[in-house]
Amino acid sequence: MAAFARWIERLSALCGGLAALAAIALIIVTMYEVIARYVFHSPTLWAFDVAYMLNGTAFIFACAFALHKNQHVSVDILAQFFSEALKRKIEIVTFTLLIFPAFGFICYSAWSQAWKALITGEIEQVSPWRPKIWPFQLVLAIGLTALWLQVLARILHNPPAEESTH
Repeated sequence: MAAFARWIERLSALCGGLAALAAIALIIVTMYEVIARYVFHSPTLWAFDVAYMLNGTAFIFACAFALHKNQHVSVDILAQFFSEALKRKIEIVTFTLLIFPAFGFICYSAWSQAWKALITGEIEQVSPWRPKIWPFQLVLAIGLTALWLQVLARILHNPPAEESTH
């Protein structure tokens, strides 16, 4: 089980790298649009759509990486008084009974939406560019699945103490 958890953690690290690349691409697309619009007076038709898709990609991939690195925001008003062992037990119960099943349903829905968009050829309805939406929905499904798997890794494998921010 520990080897499987480590494989998931490597996947989360890869997602962190992909999130960084998406953020860099977002910066490039935004700069291109600003220059095209204000210097050449020729705005693009596609920059807004690409920007929100890259932003969503960076965010969803960063989620699994943040959980892997134990960098999610948490409220420790009561937990600061608990022992590390009790905090870990609470995490395991919460992740097992609430978070893991909830994200399982969310992942199932995301994969269903991506599949439906692919087979129907769904396009973005509010955009003048009108791109096919399935690639973005596929990225969301992959990112959510990586987060779901990272939740599983946290259940199966105790993260090292030095990664904790508490």
